[in-house]
Amino acid sequence: GHIVRNWKVRWFVLLQDKLLYYKIEGGKKEPSPKGRILLDGCTITCPCLEYENRPLLIKLRTKTNTDYFLECCSREERDSWALDITGAIHAGHPVQVQELHRMKNSFKLLENISLHHIVERMCDSSTGIKLTRNLEQGNRYKETFTGSALVDWLISNSFAVSRFEAITLASMLMEENFIKPVGARSTEATRYSDLSEQFLDDSTALYMFAESSKKNISSKEELQFNISELSGTIVKQGFLVKQGHKRKNWKVRRFVLRADPAFLHYYDPTKEENRPVGGFSLRGCLVSALEDNGVPAGVKGNVQGNLFKIITKNDIHYYIQASSKAERAQWIEAIKPLT
Repeated sequence: GHIVRNWKVRWFVLLQDKLLYYKIEGGKKEPSPKGRILLDGCTITCPCLEYENRPLLIKLRTKTNTDYFLECCSREERDSWALDITGAIHAGHPVQVQELHRMKNSFKLLENISLHHIVERMCDSSTGIKLTRNLEQGNRYKETFTGSALVDWLISNSFAVSRFEAITLASMLMEENFIKPVGARSTEATRYSDLSEQFLDDSTALYMFAESSKKNISSKEELQFNISELSGTIVKQGFLVKQGHKRKNWKVRRFVLRADPAFLHYYDPTKEENRPVGGFSLRGCLVSALEDNGVPAGVKGNVQGNLFKIITKNDIHYYIQASSKAERAQWIEAIKPLT
């Protein structure tokens, strides 16, 4: 309400240039509208996080700077209304309508934004995600946030334009050990093999920052990876031994193979923060097994066998050892279709 700031149920009708609302009497809407919101020159905010205990809000600001707060019954309904209202606002602007459809029908993460940067923003004391205490099945968790709160925050801070995109981004934050699930609801979801199903856009699923997140924020020397590199579906992962580029020594690394986009990243298992220490695109790469009779040129140090080589399109050579011939064959078979 505008005068008394209470909340009332209204029946809304969206027209091409205005939003009408009606009083409900006896379960039916009255014949004449109670009011209208002219959409020409309006701006829309969704999700609107101005009311902490009302996460399902849409905010409309008219060109005369009058604010309307509309609360929906579910996130799906809220996002559907917001999309249709936005379409009506931009109806007279073909370029904006085209962009709206692109946002609705495609999935593209913002480029040149690192996960490190997102977590740094999340931890900001004034504009970051709000941390609360939660009770679940007798357990008391400090400084947690819900899955749906994180999705809302990512959208409202323009890191994502849809809930699907925000869920994928949140899944990446969890996969790279920036955030972790706490409690039965969110922990149970991590048993799914599909990464996109492991993070829950749910107001009962609890998450918190991993202990390593604050260490990541304080480090300025970390490699910054484009978000799109880490957004692909995980095809295969496991421990292999890799030869270093400078010292030519051999170290155990956890390799993660992703498709769409096709990348191979490797992690140092001794580092708590669990971020990639290296990686490369597989497009245009050559991968092949190396014979075990003799050490190939370019390979030094303690070689146990079961070697294979990946040559990138920039002619960088990676030498990798598997624990067995069968494992080597499995990795080569998984990598080849992605090159």
